[in-house]
Amino acid sequence: MDRTAAQGLVVISRPTARQRRKVFRGVQYAVLAAALLLVGALADWERLANQFARPDLAARLFPEIITTALRNTVVYTLSGFLLGLVLGTVVALMRLSSVAPYRWAATVYIEFFRGLPALLIFIFVGVAVPLAFPGTEIPGGTYGKVALGLGLVAAAYMAETIRAGIQAVPKGQLEAARSLGFSHTRAMISVIVPQAFRIVIPPLTNELVLLFKDSSLVLFLGVTLEERELTKFGRDLASQTANSTPILVAGVCYLLVTVPLSLLVRRLEARGGART
Repeated sequence: MDRTAAQGLVVISRPTARQRRKVFRGVQYAVLAAALLLVGALADWERLANQFARPDLAARLFPEIITTALRNTVVYTLSGFLLGLVLGTVVALMRLSSVAPYRWAATVYIEFFRGLPALLIFIFVGVAVPLAFPGTEIPGGTYGKVALGLGLVAAAYMAETIRAGIQAVPKGQLEAARSLGFSHTRAMISVIVPQAFRIVIPPLTNELVLLFKDSSLVLFLGVTLEERELTKFGRDLASQTANSTPILVAGVCYLLVTVPLSLLVRRLEARGGART
């Protein structure tokens, strides 16, 4: 082929990887937009609004949904979280102990409570404990039962999180503390555990979000009107009004707490990543 013929050829270049990604992303956006438009066109918004978004029924929920339901939900969550944090720390230290029976007991506890649904734990706390120990009442009534149920479940997950945090602390920290005359126990409590908690703050905050939602299981314990949390409060009002607006309002109340906490988790994780 001579030079004149070669100059007449049209060279077709293949799209670059960046161009292919751009086209693929555009297709994804188009499919998502089409799906949203299809759902919007097919949904009966009038019926949905009448069943889930009646302002007159939503107004009837206030202020009790805040002063009673949301308050109880926060109290249940914090009490379960604090109990789980204390118990989880103890179990984590047992898991790392050089004493074999401690490690075995901690492993059995973690596997048992992580393997069972939280609902079964609540039933065990509310039904099995009174049957096993007649005449014995869990301190705090319903609040104590919820704190115990949530705490037992949370501790199993927190124990593994805290254990990982302790193991993430450089070994030189323990050796330095021992060289200064600290005993092993004092070094763990005064030096290692505080550093481990700074590492595991993001996953522990995420556990707090999960506990806030798991507090809805309190309805299986049987509660009074003043002990209702958000889910129980919404279900009761929905049954009375034959409308689902109370459930939607309760869901919004959950989001008002869980969304800021989730954003806090991401911020803490990003800050921790930047430090490393």
